[in-house]
Formats: sequence, structure tokens, C-alpha cells
Amino acid sequence: MAKALRRVGDNLWPVLQQAVAAALSWWIADDLIDHHVPLFAPIATLVALNTPLGGRGTNTVRVLVGVISGVVVGQLAFTLLGHGTVTVGVAVLCALLAALVLDGQRITMAQAAVGAVICVAAGQQAGTDRVLDALVGGAVALVFSQLLFPVHPLTLLRKAESTTLSGLADALALTAREMDAEDDERTVRTWDEVRTVYTLLDDLGRARADSVAVAGRTLHRRGGREPLTRETATALQLDLLGNSCFTLVRRALALDTRHRQEFAPTLRALSGALDTLAAAPGSRAVRRHATRRALDAVRDAPDAGLTSTVTVWETVRLVAQDVLVFAGVDAEEAGRAVHEGVTEVAVPEPPHRRRTPSLRRRP
Repeated sequence: MAKALRRVGDNLWPVLQQAVAAALSWWIADDLIDHHVPLFAPIATLVALNTPLGGRGTNTVRVLVGVISGVVVGQLAFTLLGHGTVTVGVAVLCALLAALVLDGQRITMAQAAVGAVICVAAGQQAGTDRVLDALVGGAVALVFSQLLFPVHPLTLLRKAESTTLSGLADALALTAREMDAEDDERTVRTWDEVRTVYTLLDDLGRARADSVAVAGRTLHRRGGREPLTRETATALQLDLLGNSCFTLVRRALALDTRHRQEFAPTLRALSGALDTLAAAPGSRAVRRHATRRALDAVRDAPDAGLTSTVTVWETVRLVAQDVLVFAGVDAEEAGRAVHEGVTEVAVPEPPHRRRTPSLRRRP
């Protein structure tokens, strides 16, 4: 229930935007344009906006490209072949091929195929209405995503970082909970669940690309590239942190049952450090607190013992070191702190959004 409520809270604002934008698209197509049933205008708006925040503008363009290409192909097929099953098949095939040539994205292909089917099934006027609705819906989506509620690229990246850190924290916590289990099948299921977190790293990569794209195409964001450049480098470090966490999970679960319990508290401590970072990855105070927790987790790590346990402890140190580097600590300093039992390190101020100073009127 807690995860469901958090999911609703995280997505409530975009959902409200979609609802208002869909209603506005219907009103424009129904009242301001002589239109019989403006069905596809709000649908186009919803399809365009129903994507991660950084990609809404690009998604809108893809919807428009798909609709227009599909309608053109559908009208040609209807003119040459008329109604019929064969016409539908030919129109869809040609529309999909055209979408592949123009863009190749699934959303473009789907819209092209739908547009072609509508033209063949309902005739030329339906295709024209479909294009008009798509233009209205796309225009509303662009106004909402690019003018009224543009996402700040740094905010977009931080949200992806928070989600990834939370997923990694859950993975370590789940592993720690299973360290006492003697059921090998249960361990296999645990690893299967942990591996789903890999998708979060893929999402983080897309967020990095979207952030750079947003900064490049939004004029009033171009002056704030330096903070975004710094945070993009930090997000790249999160990839390394994710890999070290997965290595730790794999090696810890590979231990025999006699040695698993030794590592459960350490994994919980590292999970707590990641969970702390996930709450506010852009806060210096939060980063400092997370580094303390990570250093505490490895302060008493032994340097000798069985080969299998020493290997796990080295991976534990690697995770702690990656936490420090993500928090802004120099890599060499982080390595020294982890291996020498340091309790606290200096954490630099993370990059922040730059506020454009207001123009003062001359007297």
C-alpha cells in the first residue's frame, strides 16, 4: 500500500495535466472548430502526454507523424482499391513501412496503422477529421509540455536518480532479509526479483538523454548547462554504483548458509544509506548523512578470512566507495576513506537549478 500511495503521489501532477489537457482538446475541437464528434483530439493529447516528462514533446511529434503518414497511405489505398479486407491489409502494411522509414518508433507505427484503418473503414472525410483532431490534440500537448509546464532537465534527472537509488536500496534490503534463509529455491526467487531493478538503470540512461535534449531545445534552459553537465556525470557514477550493488547481491547469495548471517546487517546498513540518498539526492545534508552511513557499514570490515567472505567484503567496500563518489567525493579520497576506516568525509555542494534574476525597472 505504501508503494502504491507513493506511486500515486509521484505521478499525480502529470495525471492532472493529462486530464485538463484532454478536456481542453475536446472543447477546442468541439466548440471552436466545426467538428461533428471530436473523438480523436483528446485521445491524441493523452497519447502524446502519456510518457515520461522529458519525452513528451518528442512523443507529440511522433504521434503527429504517425497519424499524418497513416492517413495519407490510407486515403491512397482507399482511392486505388476501395473498401475491403485486402485494402485494410495493404494500407496497414504500407503505413507501417512508411512509419519505419520516417521514425521507426512503436508509437509512430501504431498511430500510422490506426490512421490507415480509419481511412479505409470510414472514408476520406474520416481521415481528414483524424488529422485535424491530431493537430488539435498535438498542439494542446505541446503547449502543456513545452510552454505551460516545461520540466527542468535537472529536476528530471534527479527524479530518475531517486527512483534508481530507491530500487537499489530495496534490492539490498531484500537480499539482507534472505541471507538467513536456508531455502535455495527462495534464494533463486530473490535473485529473480532483484534483477528486475536492472530496468531502472535503463530508465536512468533514458532520463540522462532526455535531460540533455530538454536543455538543448528549451531556450530559457540553455544558460544553465553547467549544473546539468555536472549532474549528468554524477548520474553516470550511479551506473557504477548499480553494478557494484548487483555484484554484491550475487556474491552474497552465493555464500553458504554458515556465512550469510555475517553480512545481513551490513547489507541493511548500505540499503539504509541508499534509501537516505533516494529521499533527496540533490541535498548536500542528505548526501553527507548517506556517506556517514556508508562509512559506518564498512568501518569494521575484516581484511582477512576465507576467500569467499573476503571477496564479499571487498565488494561491500566497493559499494560504499561508489556511494561516496556519487555524493561528490573524489574517487581517490573515497577509496582511502573506505579502506582506512574514516568516519566522515567532506561532501561538496551539489549542482542546483539556476534562477534567472528578475529584471529591475529603471526609474
